[in-house]
Amino acid sequence: MKQTRPAPDFWLLICILALLAIGIIMVYSAGSVLAFHDYGDSFYFVKRQLLFAGLGLAAMFVTANVDYRVWRKYAKPILIACFIMLIGVLIPGIGVVRGGARSWLGIGSFGIQPSEFMKLGMILFLAHWLSKEPGKIKTFTTGLLPPLGLIGLAFGIIMLQPDLGTGTVMMGASMLIIFTAGARMKHLLFLALGGVAGFAALIAAAPYRLQRITAFLDPWSDPLGAGYQIIQSLYAIGPGGLAGLGLGMSRQKYSYVPEPQTDFIFSILAEELGFIGGMIVLLLFLVLVWRGMRVAMTVPDAFGSLLGVGIVGMVAVQVIINIGVVIGLMPVTGITLP
Repeated sequence: MKQTRPAPDFWLLICILALLAIGIIMVYSAGSVLAFHDYGDSFYFVKRQLLFAGLGLAAMFVTANVDYRVWRKYAKPILIACFIMLIGVLIPGIGVVRGGARSWLGIGSFGIQPSEFMKLGMILFLAHWLSKEPGKIKTFTTGLLPPLGLIGLAFGIIMLQPDLGTGTVMMGASMLIIFTAGARMKHLLFLALGGVAGFAALIAAAPYRLQRITAFLDPWSDPLGAGYQIIQSLYAIGPGGLAGLGLGMSRQKYSYVPEPQTDFIFSILAEELGFIGGMIVLLLFLVLVWRGMRVAMTVPDAFGSLLGVGIVGMVAVQVIINIGVVIGLMPVTGITLP
């Protein structure tokens, strides 16, 4: 008897489509001024957003109609391909430098970030690996250290670009999978202490990261330098008030807030749509995480459950970091709002 595919989760689908629609509207509203200034076309950024939104919807339709267990067979080749692309980025003449980081592959204005593919590739492989022998993760040397070594290798290559933000998201989603797979809490606490020390070393090793920490603690200590981004972001959010200045009416998008169409798009959204608009977006993300985790818990096998947790966790970690940066709760990192 042929097995029928279950219907998609209605609320999860609605949240995804709503966030996609809001994203398209806000990319145009937040980026139109910069697009006209840099490219002579107010629709430059939203055209690209529409292109990739279309590709994303097509990919969603295809993957929704493919049994997720099929991907398990390709977990290892996909991860190897991700590592090859990551290494290729570091080769002069192949990797493209943008925003001070050699993290792109592409020609002209078209480019992809292999680190973004690595996030998904690592999630897929960890779900495959950790579901093969479920109880093994409780042992430190043979169960926990091997996946940690793999994650650390990918994180190290990403840091050579350097791209601390994307590496942090990958690390956060990966650790969530490891926790869900049943790793012992004492092992994770021990690793957390080591992780804090490692992050402190990474920050101390790069002066610009240390400046971001200083600016996070006191943006006004360097208002035209390291503190500029967060100050301008808060100048956008504050006047938005309860209902906002109105769609398209942002003042801070006129070359005040940096990267208004990507990293700091939430500050422009809060300025134009106010506290109400910002809370609607946060509520949509919250429902997406809730329904996504609910799907992950109802999957009949460990691989599908870990895969679902990783994908939803990846989105959640990225949202938390991006909005945390925009409202001044975290130091500035180059992470976009999904």
